[in-house]
Amino acid sequence: MRTVVSTLLLLIASAALAQIGLPAVRVPSVPGVTLPNVPAAGVLDIDKSAAVLAGEVDPRRLRELRALRVREQLRRHRDVLEADPHGAPMVRGELLALSPSAAALQAAGAAGFSVVRESVSAELGTHVVVLHAARGTAHALARLQELDPAGVYDFNHVYTDSGAVGLAEPAAQPAPAPGAVARAPGAQGVSAIRVGLIDSGVDVTHEVFSGITVQQHGCARAVPAEHGTAVASLMVGRASALHGAAPGSALYAVDVFCGLPTGGAVDSVAEAFAWLVREQVPVINVSLVGPPNRTLAGIVQNVLARGHLVVAAVGNDGPAAPPLYPAAWPGVVGVTAVDARQQVLVEALRGAQVKFAAPGADMAAAGPHQGYALVRGTSFASPIVAGLLALELPTPDDSAAQQAVAALAARAVDLGTAGLDPVYGYGLVGADLRRQPALARLGAR
Repeated sequence: MRTVVSTLLLLIASAALAQIGLPAVRVPSVPGVTLPNVPAAGVLDIDKSAAVLAGEVDPRRLRELRALRVREQLRRHRDVLEADPHGAPMVRGELLALSPSAAALQAAGAAGFSVVRESVSAELGTHVVVLHAARGTAHALARLQELDPAGVYDFNHVYTDSGAVGLAEPAAQPAPAPGAVARAPGAQGVSAIRVGLIDSGVDVTHEVFSGITVQQHGCARAVPAEHGTAVASLMVGRASALHGAAPGSALYAVDVFCGLPTGGAVDSVAEAFAWLVREQVPVINVSLVGPPNRTLAGIVQNVLARGHLVVAAVGNDGPAAPPLYPAAWPGVVGVTAVDARQQVLVEALRGAQVKFAAPGADMAAAGPHQGYALVRGTSFASPIVAGLLALELPTPDDSAAQQAVAALAARAVDLGTAGLDPVYGYGLVGADLRRQPALARLGAR
């Protein structure tokens, strides 16, 4: 039995998504939690096992599942990935500098560091430099900070998605045409409402994006993926079977993975934010999670300071887990998920970073092969909140952004203790946007 359980844990590690570290902590009491049921037919076996075991292990075990996934990721891609001192994945031998001075870069070069690549954002006023460390990445970071105590340096961490997608019945469909910018079939013009997405690629050929303008950025060739497609559908999708929170809105989607083992690296996420700011997209959804990172924190604060809203999934490591980022940075709108009974998911993080709850389980979203898929996780609650906020914020504006959040909070259904609480935030929004699991058994209509 022990062997069977160990095997199952290894299999479902990809469905338990959030932070890596495994400090010994006491699991707090979990208010208002309903253990998840086994998903309906059509979901992948790996997700079905995850749902079963979520009710059989204590919440602390959820972080162990994530650790298993990360260790396997590091083992398979040891040539390009390594672990930071806390076990979080990062790009091997790479360090980030945020807007370093010329003198600092010169000192780094004299100490043996070389510039791998760099990007400048005039809109954000930032300059991100990726430096190569020949050996000992952790020691090299300490050395850089020693050379420039006032500088902002960190590892090039790799961020991951925060939800599981199950498959419906497959049907062969053509892949989207290559190109960094794509539009869904039949798209005419650009909607007055625009919303941004930092995630994996989006399959713009799916029926839910018909007639919708989708600007894709980040890869030389589009790499559609299940996670990004599902998240995008819940935000802007518009079809007879399913519609998102802001149906028909123009989607500005950045693929930060591009099918690469180093996908989700901080420098790619930073460049994604810079592009969305340049395109003046007011609300940006990030259904990704990772450790605190000084470079990315600086980028996010610059984005917020320019009147944009950043909405992020809080993660699925369980109630005892430490905060995940970007959701836990000040000013970011952190989103948790609830099931069909309006109970917080057992795997969802808790804390001051939670601002809203939205549907995130017992529901369907756009899936691969023109079908629909069961989804579960805070990844799929976050785009619902982002879409609702996009309806209230047509252009970046700091004052208007705060008013949009306040207006949504006033409409939220308070599910936890009175007022803002660490489990449900201000309460539940978008409850009417849940699509029943039976939809996952349907093909395109």
